[in-house]
Amino acid sequence: MEYRTLGRSGLKVSTLTMGTMTFGGAGAFSAVGKTDLDEARRMIDLCIGSGINLIDTANVYSNGLSEEIIGEALGGKRKGDVLIASKARMRIGDGPNDEGLSRYHLIRECEKSLKRLRTDVIDIYFLHEWDGTTPLEETIAALDTLVSQGKVRYVGCSNYSGWQVMKALGISDRQHQPRFVTQQIHYTLEAREAEYELLPISVDQGLGVLVWSPLAGGLLSGKYNRDQATARQLSGWSEPPIRDEDRLWRIVDVLAYIGNNHGVSAAQVALAWLLGRPAISSLVIGGRTEAQFKDNIAAASLVLTSDERARLDAVSRPPVLYPYWHQQFTAKDRFGPADLVLDREGV
Repeated sequence: MEYRTLGRSGLKVSTLTMGTMTFGGAGAFSAVGKTDLDEARRMIDLCIGSGINLIDTANVYSNGLSEEIIGEALGGKRKGDVLIASKARMRIGDGPNDEGLSRYHLIRECEKSLKRLRTDVIDIYFLHEWDGTTPLEETIAALDTLVSQGKVRYVGCSNYSGWQVMKALGISDRQHQPRFVTQQIHYTLEAREAEYELLPISVDQGLGVLVWSPLAGGLLSGKYNRDQATARQLSGWSEPPIRDEDRLWRIVDVLAYIGNNHGVSAAQVALAWLLGRPAISSLVIGGRTEAQFKDNIAAASLVLTSDERARLDAVSRPPVLYPYWHQQFTAKDRFGPADLVLDREGV
C-alpha cells in the first residue's frame, strides 16, 4: 500500500480509504447496503490488514449507526495507526438546528460523533456540503474551536464548488484559523468535471483530494452493461447521477478491454486511472462484501501503461464547459498532465 501526504499537512494517508456508507443500512441508506457489526469487523480487519489506514464515515450515514458500528468494531481502541474521518452538515433530526454549519450544530454533532465512534478525537472532520445560510466566518471559527479543544486534528470540505472552497480558504487565512487540508469530491472516468476547477485549486492551494464513489456507484466495476442496471439504481438510489449513458458504456467497454489484458477487473483499472491523476491522495472504496473490498484493494498495485491511460483519457474526455481563456491557468507547468489542458477545439 502506498501512502501519500494529505495536502500541505504532514499527515500520511493510504491511497485507498475504507468507506462505510453501507454500515447499518438504516433509512434511505438501506438502498446502499446493510452491513451489520460482525461483517463490519471482518471488513475493517481486512482493510487494516491490507495497509489501509483511513476509515471514512459521516453522522448522517444510517442516522449515526455507521459511526456506532465503527466504534463498536474498533472497541474504543485504534488498531495500529488507523485514522478516522467524519462529516457533518446534513439534516439529522426534525428540529430547526438539526442541520447546517452553524457553531451550534457543528460542535454538537462533532461531540455526538465522538461518542458514537468511542474516540477522543476525529482525525479529519469534513464540512459535508455547502451551507448558504450560515456565515462562513462562523463555521470556520467553530472548526477552530474544535481543533483548539483537541476534538479534531484536521479539517476539510466535501462537495464544495470552486468558489466556495476559495472563499473558505480566504476567510481561514484572514482570521488565522484552520485551513482545509483536503476536500472530498466526486471524480471518475465518467464524471471529470472536477478537472475544470476543483483539481487545479487543489494543486494551487495544497489540498489533498479524497474521491467518493470512484466507481460511480458500481457502474464502472465492469459487472454491469447497457442492459443491466445496478442494484442501487433499481432501489431508487440516484447518486451519482449519470447524464450520458452511451458515453458511460463506451468507457466501461474500454475498462473491460484493458482489464482483460491485465487479468484484472474493470474496477481495478478505473481506480488505477484515478490514482494517477493530479492532487489525488486517496480513493474512498466501499463494498457490500469482502470480495468487493479485496478486488478494490488490489487496484493499489496496478500500473497502467501510458497508452492505456491515453485510451481511457480519450474515451472519457468531458465536454467543453468553459471557453478556452478560462483554461489557460491549467498550463502544464502549473498543473501537470497535458491532457488536462483543453485546446481551442476542446481536444
